[in-house]
Amino acid sequence: MRRGGGLELGLDTFGDVTAAPDGTLLPHAQVIRDLVEQAVLADELGIDFFGIGEHHRADFAVSSPETVLAGIATRTTRIRLGSSVTVLSSDDPIRVFQRFSTVDALSNGRAEVILGRGSFTESFPLFGFDLRQYEALFEEKLDLFAELISKKSVTWQGRLRPPLQDQQVFPPIEKGGLTTWIGVGGSPESVVRAARYDLPMMLAIIGGPPLRFRPFVDLYHDAFERLGRPVRPVGVHSPGYVAESDAEAAEEFFPAYKQMRDRIGGERGWAPMTREEFEREVAGGSLYLGSPETVARKIAATVKGLGLSRFQLKISAGPLAHDGMMRCIELYGRKVMPLVRELVGEAAI
Repeated sequence: MRRGGGLELGLDTFGDVTAAPDGTLLPHAQVIRDLVEQAVLADELGIDFFGIGEHHRADFAVSSPETVLAGIATRTTRIRLGSSVTVLSSDDPIRVFQRFSTVDALSNGRAEVILGRGSFTESFPLFGFDLRQYEALFEEKLDLFAELISKKSVTWQGRLRPPLQDQQVFPPIEKGGLTTWIGVGGSPESVVRAARYDLPMMLAIIGGPPLRFRPFVDLYHDAFERLGRPVRPVGVHSPGYVAESDAEAAEEFFPAYKQMRDRIGGERGWAPMTREEFEREVAGGSLYLGSPETVARKIAATVKGLGLSRFQLKISAGPLAHDGMMRCIELYGRKVMPLVRELVGEAAI
């Protein structure tokens, strides 16, 4: 998190397979190389955080965010780098810690991890995990991960893996600790879990009015009060896109967003998204889309309404072109961020 405090403004990408100018889909390898260029630009613009999601399916290029983050670490100097999210349930906590501590070494202390259960389940059968243990896997692995980030030598026992006795894990974090967030979707139990493990909470708000999550923030604060601990930061991850005007943003974003939304929605039994639904989500929901002024006002309202320490705008959306995302990043860094800080009453740092 930002040294010295203050509001952090970041970007997320899921590494969606993007389209070339002729409309054909780019190879996964090119998408990954383009993603690195996006992160380099974000660093040059002073954006606080760049997060990469984990997926294991054809429409997303990134299955190992930390590997891409390691490459980005060697080409950037100040931006914090993390996952959004790491699917801990289908991974090994020790290996996750080792990979992110390696990113931390390469970046000179800029690595973070956001741990979650994942809204996509492809990784469970792929890596040999039983989906019926969805909850138990995450709870036990988070318990071990919490030990790893707080102790140099770990003695631990669970039900789903062999115990550890005075186990050290390498490489260790060089300075301080590994910043670790818990990703939370719509579960109050996840909110309380984050507080119980004394970890900051990242709310994934991808639909509906953002302030409907205020009860989750209040529950998080109440849990810390009951535990007698200082409350930890709260962040929000939400989709959006910035262009020169509201109309231009909608024109560029809607076709790709609809294609992505309908593909995933079709797998989950959702009806295709209409233009009217899209416009309602832009107007009063959790799509931060439009001109820099429009997007900044909406982010500032969410920051103030939920009491956030960080906001992460997820800019990838299906085949949305790399050039468009680069322009979006430029506008976000040069125009949106200063406006948000002004609107929330914080001088730029």
